[in-house]
Amino acid sequence: MLTVAVLISGTGSNLRALLEAAASPEFPARVIVVGADREADGLAHAEEFGIPSFVVPWRGAAEREEWGEELDRQLQVWAPDLVVLSGLMRLLPAAVVARWSPRLINTHPAYLPEFPGAHGVRDALAAGATRTGASVIVVDDGVDSGPILAQERVPILPGDDEHSLHDRIKPVERRLLIDVVRRIATGELDLAASAI
Repeated sequence: MLTVAVLISGTGSNLRALLEAAASPEFPARVIVVGADREADGLAHAEEFGIPSFVVPWRGAAEREEWGEELDRQLQVWAPDLVVLSGLMRLLPAAVVARWSPRLINTHPAYLPEFPGAHGVRDALAAGATRTGASVIVVDDGVDSGPILAQERVPILPGDDEHSLHDRIKPVERRLLIDVVRRIATGELDLAASAI
């Protein structure tokens, strides 16, 4: 059984989808802990599903390394097989990435390498793109630049704004994340090979 830690910053919609999938006895992975960089709304999902959680408050960019060290200490207590960044809106320090990658994955609301960064949906609209997508990647030292594990296109419709487009991307992102976690757990997806 693959053990998973999930790190969030916000409402945790991807986290909730993963918790619901993992609640099935047939799903080959279990979320064992949820962490956040603030008192995020999504921590309520962990509580609802009886999953332990922790918060390592973000104290600003000047203390990024210390924040990363504490986050890493918390993760080491749980020793998950896989760490999922699910809306964690912080770049992890290099030492944290080095310890956990390639067992460190992230979702992104764009068809990478198109529109990396914190505003992928907004950037796609600003560029006048006719399509974007959702991706699941291995986290590396760059910004949304790691090996792509899964992705799918999502059309941009006339009249789309950031909210409506993101609402159409989110279900795709959730489905891809659940499938990637399942494939890692069953051995269909080899993270070590994907990171070469």
